[in-house]
Amino acid sequence: MLDNNNYEVLCLYTEALSCALKHRDAHTQLHSQRIVLLSEELGKSCSLSENEIFILKIASCLHDIGKIGIPDNILLKQGKHNPEEWEIMKSHSTKGADIVKKLPINNTELISNIVRHHHEHYDGCGYPDKLSGENIPIMARIISVTDSYDAMTDTRPYHPAKTHKKAIEILNDEKGNKSDPYVLNKFLSRIETSSYRVE
Repeated sequence: MLDNNNYEVLCLYTEALSCALKHRDAHTQLHSQRIVLLSEELGKSCSLSENEIFILKIASCLHDIGKIGIPDNILLKQGKHNPEEWEIMKSHSTKGADIVKKLPINNTELISNIVRHHHEHYDGCGYPDKLSGENIPIMARIISVTDSYDAMTDTRPYHPAKTHKKAIEILNDEKGNKSDPYVLNKFLSRIETSSYRVE
């Protein structure tokens, strides 16, 4: 459990890192802000405690912080990455975990672990450690779903924004493979009435 001092200090560190990400890549920082909101809603639907929701919000805000360490020619590339570039891009999850782990405050080990594993897949085919099922931290499984939805419904250099309907179709196709069925079902129920639902 976080005490008030730890809470305030962790918020300050998170704000500083988020500001750094904004100056590095404003698009990624805006994406992270949306993931915080979506993940908070989903975390409540999954019956997380108040303390867990706070940790989830911090991890959501910092889930892509490792992109600070990705070279511009890869991070800002207009188009698909080749296999070598993709391996470098994938390293953002471990880079981010390393950054978070260095924060001199309680709970950073937990937050670092969530950041590290937000691209693991329920079937074990994700990265960086090929964790599967409930071996993936629940908060990483939550971020995985919200991250997928926002990434699909947002215009990226390598694809136009998908509609809500199309994104939901893809998420349903990924159920049990990429996404935890329990978490995804909670998301599907919540997003239809959410103010963060796209058209």
